[in-house]
Amino acid sequence: MAEKENKKQPLVILTGPTAVGKTALSLRLAKAADGEIISADSMQVYRGLDIGSAKILPEQMEGVTHHLIDVLDPKEPFDVVRFQSMAKECIADIAGRGHLPILTGGTGFYIQSVLYDIDFTETQEDPDYRRYLEEYADANGDEALHALLAAADPESARQIHPHNRRRTIRALEFHRSSGALISEHNERERAKTSPFSFAYFVLDDDREALYGRCDERVDRMLEDGLEEEVRGLKALGLTREDGSMKGIGYREMLGFLEGETDREETVRLIKRNTRHFAKRQLTWFRRERDVIRLYRPDFACEDDILASMLKILREKEILTQ
Repeated sequence: MAEKENKKQPLVILTGPTAVGKTALSLRLAKAADGEIISADSMQVYRGLDIGSAKILPEQMEGVTHHLIDVLDPKEPFDVVRFQSMAKECIADIAGRGHLPILTGGTGFYIQSVLYDIDFTETQEDPDYRRYLEEYADANGDEALHALLAAADPESARQIHPHNRRRTIRALEFHRSSGALISEHNERERAKTSPFSFAYFVLDDDREALYGRCDERVDRMLEDGLEEEVRGLKALGLTREDGSMKGIGYREMLGFLEGETDREETVRLIKRNTRHFAKRQLTWFRRERDVIRLYRPDFACEDDILASMLKILREKEILTQ
C-alpha cells in the first residue's frame, strides 16, 4: 500500500457494466493488495435483496472484508448523498487500519461522487415540492415527470433514464432551489481534482459476450428463487414506490406477481432491461476521465488482468510491494 507520508489517500476503483465479472476480480485484487471492498451498488446496501441484486454472500467473500452490504432496511431511503457520506467513512476506517480501500460496483454516479468529492450542498431540501413531484409522477407516469426535466434541463434529461424517478426529482429540485442546472453543476464538480491518489479501472468485454452473460445471470437468478425473494419482500409491504424495489428484476417481478405480465414476458423484460442497463453503464464510463480500461479480449486470462492492475498500482505508487 502507498506510504503513509503520501499527501493523498490511496483509493482503487473497479467498475464496469453488470455481469462483466467485477465481483470475482475484486476479490482477487483485494487479497493481492491487502484491500477491503466498499460496495458501490444502490441495491446491495439493502437487507433481503440478495438474488436480484447479485449480492455476494458471506461464504463467498473468501475472508475479504466488505462494506455497505446489508446495512439498510429496504424501506429506508438511499441516494447518492447518503452513499457518499457512508463511503467516505468506510475509506477513512479502512485506511486507518492500514488497508487499501477498493470501491467496487456499477453505479457510476455513486463512484463519481466519492472520487471527485462532489458537493451536494447547493441542493436545498423542499419536502413540499418533492411531494408534488412524487404525486405528479404517480398520476402521470415517470415519463411525464422526465418531460418536465427535459424542458428545464435537457442535458440532465439526456443523462438520466426516464424511469429513474429519484434522480429526475433531484435534478428538478436542484433547478427550483438554485435556479441553476444540475448538469452544469455536475460538470463543474467533475472537473475538480480528486482528493485521492487513485486508479480507476473499468472492466469491459465484447458486447455480444457481455449481453450473453447478462441473459445467463437472469436465468440463474430465476433458478435461485428470484420470484420467491420478491414474494417475501412484497409480503413485508414493499411496493414499487419503495426505492429498493425500483431495481431491475424487482420491479418486473412485482409486475408479474400483480398480474400485469405473464412469466415469459416478465423474463423477457428483465433480460432486456438488464442489457439496456449494461449499455447505459458503458456509455457513462466512456464519458469519465482518468479511467483505465481493462478489455477482456486483450488478455489471455484473468491472471493477466490482475497482473496488469497490480503493475499499474505499483507504477502509481498506490502499492509499494
